[in-house]
Amino acid sequence: MKGIWAVGVVTFLEGIRNRSLYGITIIALLLLVSNLIMSGLVPQSVGKLAVDIALSTVSFTGLLIVLFIGINLVAKDLDRKTIYMVLSRPISRQDYIVGKFSGIAALIVASVAVLGLFAALSIFITQSNFPEYFARFSWGSVVLAMVFSALSLVLLSAVSLLFASFASNSFITLVMTVIVYIIGHSLSDVKSLLSGGSQIASESSGVVVKLVEVAYYVFPNLSLFDLKLQAAHGLATPVSYVAWVALYGVGYSSFIVCLARLAFSRREFP
Repeated sequence: MKGIWAVGVVTFLEGIRNRSLYGITIIALLLLVSNLIMSGLVPQSVGKLAVDIALSTVSFTGLLIVLFIGINLVAKDLDRKTIYMVLSRPISRQDYIVGKFSGIAALIVASVAVLGLFAALSIFITQSNFPEYFARFSWGSVVLAMVFSALSLVLLSAVSLLFASFASNSFITLVMTVIVYIIGHSLSDVKSLLSGGSQIASESSGVVVKLVEVAYYVFPNLSLFDLKLQAAHGLATPVSYVAWVALYGVGYSSFIVCLARLAFSRREFP
């Protein structure tokens, strides 16, 4: 347990000191400032637009952190051969993976929390200027959307960690993580399209439908965590849905980390 804690703390501190984090944060702040400008251009939909831009900025920034900082925190140890120094201490390979995941997850949660405060500030300022267009607005829905966004990013970081545990370089890990992200956000719509009575569904072969169904259950369904639409329209999310998706995110992440531990324990270093 001490090894997991030590690796996690070091990983978190390395992520904070990473210069890329400051650049990503500046981009996020510029996007949030643009929220105040763009919202004034469409007064009829200012409430929905302000919430959507704020939440999209948080999600997009979190994705950049996973892709360009989270992956690099693992690849750096392998590229610089510092992994030998770490494993020479009383830290097992399994504890190293869990520690890395814990540190990256803590970095994501902290980043989303800080960015969420700025996002909430941009929404609050817009609401103060146009209170009549926030009749159905709910802070609870916004906070829930941010929490689920952080949970989806943690899940994605677990997937990237799995790829990093056996991939030969960080570029392959990056490409595979992006592919999983795209599939995770689009597979649900593709499955609904093929299972419906549309012309596309009737023209698709049974093999394609089966492949989509298998992929639907194998790849993480990241679209489940996207609550921007509900937050923008002030719609309440059922408690049962929140509990089920939260359990799904925690369970899937835990399973992927276990696979990463297994893959990394059998990896041979040059």
